[in-house]
Amino acid sequence: MFGNIGLVNDLQDDCNLKHKIMLKKSVILLFFVFVSGGAFSQVIYEHISNTAIYNFMDELANNKVIELNSVIKPYSRMFIAGKLLEAEQHKNLLNQRQKEELAFYLQGYQPEMKYPLSLHSDYIKKSTQWAGSLNPIGVFYKDRKNTLWVTPILGYEYGRNKNGNYRHSYGGLAFNAYLGKHLAFYTSLRDNTLTRNLMQPDYFIQEQGVPVKTFSATDIEFSEARGGITYSWKWGSIGLVKDNIEWGSNEYGANILSGRTPSFAMIKLHLTPVKWFSFDYFHAWLVSDVVDSTRSYYDGSSFRAVFRPRFMAANMFTFRPFRNFYASIGNSIVYSDIGVQAAYLIPFLFYKSVDHTLNATYHYGDAGQNSQMFMNVSSRNIKHLHLYGSVFVDELSVRNMFKKGKQRNFISVKAGARLTDFPIENTWIGIEYTRSNPLVYQNYFNAVLYESNSYSLGHYLRDNSDIINLGVGYKPLRGLEFSLNYDVARHGTDYNYQHLEDTPDLSSSGLPFMNQVIWKEQKLEFLVQYQIVNSTYFYFKYRYSNITGEQAALQKYTPEYYRGKTNTVSFGFNIGF
Repeated sequence: MFGNIGLVNDLQDDCNLKHKIMLKKSVILLFFVFVSGGAFSQVIYEHISNTAIYNFMDELANNKVIELNSVIKPYSRMFIAGKLLEAEQHKNLLNQRQKEELAFYLQGYQPEMKYPLSLHSDYIKKSTQWAGSLNPIGVFYKDRKNTLWVTPILGYEYGRNKNGNYRHSYGGLAFNAYLGKHLAFYTSLRDNTLTRNLMQPDYFIQEQGVPVKTFSATDIEFSEARGGITYSWKWGSIGLVKDNIEWGSNEYGANILSGRTPSFAMIKLHLTPVKWFSFDYFHAWLVSDVVDSTRSYYDGSSFRAVFRPRFMAANMFTFRPFRNFYASIGNSIVYSDIGVQAAYLIPFLFYKSVDHTLNATYHYGDAGQNSQMFMNVSSRNIKHLHLYGSVFVDELSVRNMFKKGKQRNFISVKAGARLTDFPIENTWIGIEYTRSNPLVYQNYFNAVLYESNSYSLGHYLRDNSDIINLGVGYKPLRGLEFSLNYDVARHGTDYNYQHLEDTPDLSSSGLPFMNQVIWKEQKLEFLVQYQIVNSTYFYFKYRYSNITGEQAALQKYTPEYYRGKTNTVSFGFNIGF
């Protein structure tokens, strides 16, 4: 009898010990989640081309494991780490593959963690045993106040179809640092070599543009430098950065700010003073590619081209009226010829109204700049389902909206849905439609075009176009994904921006949308990729495309490598971005 009592006491002691251990781990996790939004708010941006971590964040949000505002990208690494720790609190909602994925990414964000990850969960311990210091690859230093690390950037891709082959290789380094509690900086340099010209500004291709002025049919070499310095506090951050940005919910290319242009320098501000509201702003120095003939000159036998300056200010107000629902509204202005204007450095203004007093004077009504408005809605209120839409308004005349012959509504609209882990685990299916009316993203004056380095800041198909995208994917194992995407894209007649009301040959309905298709693409793409350690991928891609249209449009919008019917096979790897 006494032996049984002793056994019961031992069992109670074991239960109490386990309870204390679980309580200790819970407190530690709560602490990490708290500080990730407070003292650990330093900002180093995760580049938007690292799509795997962004997709995993979306998957967690779609399944209501975390809550996520995905209208503004890139996210900071601290923000991502905080959301991963939030998911760690609710890992009972994850399947086995997602638990392993979570442990894998937590291991990759060690620089953002104050204590060893072995304190967090058994899943992370298992990940640490096989990944070790290789996850991610790099050299790291950490003391009580500072964290610094250097990672390599290396990649290679080879592709071939009936029109020949191409190779793209690149290499470089990235350096990141958290200094003290508030300051951070990052920098990266990536040097590229391509054997084919696949990236001209006019080409209807989603890949990010290259920062060079001329191209040739043979080897192309260019380098891209990104980086910034940021200061952060509990509910906000400000920084001077040179990077790519993406505004607008999307899966196949944003129509507000696509992130396709070469990176540009900007002052960037983010505020989240309360849970139900956030604010984003930037003031950017764009590249106009418009020669200023009065400042350009000949120096001996060489012509020194000086370009007109081009600037941009943009803001976005995001409201969260209830959980998992975000509504955003904002505006922007692209301006030139007046230097950096102090009014556009005020983050919260409606810039079109400012422009009316600064430039559109009584005597010169067309001296104004190029302003835009945009809206975005994102809902994850139905578990597993993300519904989203965005509207980009380049010019909107309420007075003439319903008048015949007064077509002045230059807008781009996007709507989409993505279903994750339902009805089959580890799968996703998505659909998205984008339509851009004639003359959206255009302007009277080249100096204030919605462009940088001649690449459109908006949707990659530009105006008078539409596209429907369908996609499915399957993730059987941690880091391994199979995806199949199909799209039909069309581009109509190219119009020139002009005073429409003064044009006598317009039809009664104004400029018609897609009255004639001059370029069309049907594309089916199959992708297999595996992430062996953080930011290190191996991939294989098969692409069938049929691109048809008028000869002039084919030459302007499509590289020769993809014209006609092609079956392209490519493979490659990358370390870093």
